[in-house]
Amino acid sequence: MLNTLRKIFASLRYRNFRLFWIGQAISLIGTWMQSIGQAWLILKLTDSPFLLGLIGAAQYTPILVLSVFAGSIVDRFPKRYLIILTQTVMALLAFALWILTAKGIVNYWHVFILASLLGLATSLDVPARQAFMINLVGRDTLMNAIALNSTTFNVARLIGPAIAGLLIAKVGIATTFLLNGISFIPVILGLIMIDINGLPGRSGRKNVMEDIKEGLLYIKNNAVVFNVLMLMLLVSLFAINFNVVVPVYAKYVFHSNPEIFGFLMSSLGVGSILGAILVALRSGRSPNLVFLILGAVMLSGFQMVMAFVTGLYPAMFVLFLIGFGSIIFTALSNTTLQLKTPDELKGRVMSVYSLVFMGVTPIGNLFIGGIADAIGVRTSIFIGGLLGLVPALYYLRKFYVNLVRKSGDF
Repeated sequence: MLNTLRKIFASLRYRNFRLFWIGQAISLIGTWMQSIGQAWLILKLTDSPFLLGLIGAAQYTPILVLSVFAGSIVDRFPKRYLIILTQTVMALLAFALWILTAKGIVNYWHVFILASLLGLATSLDVPARQAFMINLVGRDTLMNAIALNSTTFNVARLIGPAIAGLLIAKVGIATTFLLNGISFIPVILGLIMIDINGLPGRSGRKNVMEDIKEGLLYIKNNAVVFNVLMLMLLVSLFAINFNVVVPVYAKYVFHSNPEIFGFLMSSLGVGSILGAILVALRSGRSPNLVFLILGAVMLSGFQMVMAFVTGLYPAMFVLFLIGFGSIIFTALSNTTLQLKTPDELKGRVMSVYSLVFMGVTPIGNLFIGGIADAIGVRTSIFIGGLLGLVPALYYLRKFYVNLVRKSGDF
């Protein structure tokens, strides 16, 4: 038992990672609280799944547009300072939304603008944090650190929505935004205390466009990196739209209150936690491409099943399975990309990862929200899962064909 715990928490022996991890653990709870509060606020203001999807589009469009440029910035400047900057901006945006909501003057366009600004900060924050991880723990413990970070993310997804649902029901939506703003303080303090800056991998610099071209050529010429990113792109586009699917499912299928919405999101989080723990236990080995693809199959396939579920407890169980599959897919994808990429290109490759993981969310959100508005919530959930399952099965077959031919990868 003690040996198992050591394996799960191996990366915490590094002081810098501990500081980063503790701050993230607190901040992510606040992030999930705001996510629940914001989704419920939009449905309250507009009663429209499409407009909820449009907020998601506003939040993630900057990532879609700016990620490849952000990667060049990450590879040019100390990553720690970039993350302190982006986390501070995110805190200020949360406080602004709290003030508007608490005063009762919030409108849809306020949330739209703040979500767009949050997306702008996120477009730089995500590749910087991902590329900074290897500086905190080194290559040998990277997979464990990513898995442990994923565990923290999903514990927050378990705790945050449940707290948010209760707070919304008891004291109002505004409190979720206030607590999110406060939750950024520990992560910023932790970053200040870290004694590694994550310096650029090389001193001689090209111009930004040459930087971007170099990163894209590396992705194109590395079969594993290219195919992992392609699978992530397709599954993220159609199947990983939980910020629209779950609130819409809660409101229009179950006709439920914020507390039920919170519990549905928490079920997703429980599955993700167990998936992340499994990845952490296997972190002494190289990432397994079969498990990576099966994670994508699982999250997409059970999303299709979710379209037919009518009871609350079966819905929570299906969401649990979706969460389990999604974290195996995303954590192994992240680890594979970082281990396959040289340090001087890591910021650019991880910026493309953030683009295909988060940047396509505007398209996916509008797609799912539009179908839900036009022909029904259940149909939109089923179609999204199906369009994620098809490429996952294609890559599973391709992997096995290549394995038989002794290539050993995609």
